[in-house]
Amino acid sequence: MKERILLWGLAMLLAVAGASAQDTRRQESRKARLEKEIAVINRQLRENAQSSTKALSSLTLVRRKMSARQELIAESEREIRALDDSIRVRQQEIDRLQARHDTLTRYYDRLVRSAYKNRDSRLWYMYILASDNLGQAFRRFGYLRGFSREMSEQAVRIRETTSELEVEKERMAAMKAEAETLRARRLQDMEALRSEEKESAGLVARLGQDRKKYQKELERKNREVEALNREIAELIRKATAKSSGKGSGGKGAAKGGKATTTAVDTRLSSEFASNKGRLPWPVEGTVIDSYGQHEHPVYKNVKLPFNNGVTIAVNRGAPVRAVFDGTVSQVVVMPGYNQCVLVQHGSYFTFYCKLGSVSVHSGEKVKTGQVLGTVDTIAGEDQLHFQLWKDRSPQNPESWLR
Repeated sequence: MKERILLWGLAMLLAVAGASAQDTRRQESRKARLEKEIAVINRQLRENAQSSTKALSSLTLVRRKMSARQELIAESEREIRALDDSIRVRQQEIDRLQARHDTLTRYYDRLVRSAYKNRDSRLWYMYILASDNLGQAFRRFGYLRGFSREMSEQAVRIRETTSELEVEKERMAAMKAEAETLRARRLQDMEALRSEEKESAGLVARLGQDRKKYQKELERKNREVEALNREIAELIRKATAKSSGKGSGGKGAAKGGKATTTAVDTRLSSEFASNKGRLPWPVEGTVIDSYGQHEHPVYKNVKLPFNNGVTIAVNRGAPVRAVFDGTVSQVVVMPGYNQCVLVQHGSYFTFYCKLGSVSVHSGEKVKTGQVLGTVDTIAGEDQLHFQLWKDRSPQNPESWLR
């Protein structure tokens, strides 16, 4: 029974230790992701500084960086709280060990004093020889031998407790040093955040002072976005018509004009749909413009162009990968978006824009994770624009990507 309880306790300790290690790995992963995101944004902001027309883009980047910085500070605060809790527990353990060490030392001191008083071995022999009988002599001999053994064992216990105490003190010192490092890093991040808030305020003021110039730029962007959305809708219409056999009304058209779909398309559509929320991202980076309609961050009552996808800030020349198995439907060039690749996955479509180089061609079958091309630098910015459609309806990509 005792062995079972001991094994159960050991298993619980191992489980707790494993969970704690997993939490630590998750925290480190989150921090690494946030730091990487901030580094990407900083590089893009440095590029934007060369252009006076990038105030709106810079404002978006700065605000995203502020959000990442706030997450980083919150993560540091969580780690500091956890370390403070561990330090308190460690201090309690040190106090317990210190009390045990003090008790052992006092007891040992008493033994030593007693042994010192009776240090003449002849007294010990006389004590045994003065016994009334043999039984008493054996008992006295056993007592003296036990006394000697107790002194030796007590000395060992004190050494062990001293060693354990030193280990605990070293661990606590390391924890305190780590906590101090985290606090210093948190202060640096808070100072950086204050600087970013000032930068954001400066950009807002700059946009407000030259509204006409930035509205012109916004109108140009609106035209590019509308042209892109029309082009994608038309490409998808043609691809859907072709796969359903309605494109030319010739071979493959169903009797009575009913649309048909190949078995492969049906399977691909089903597999694609079942992976909703688990598709890999097409590129590493940070989302700076999400799906949907958004208000202008500065001008009141001004709406930004409806975003049918997401725009992701990336490192220069970042590789772009297919998010799922499919067939390249088209490779087109669009003003403001350079080369774009449309990939069909049955009744689903993914669209990858702002590519500088393309490594696939129309009609080519691609696999999940296959490189389609690399991101281009357009007007000093390195960004991928990504869209995902179901038939002729745009979807929020962030609901599909893991």
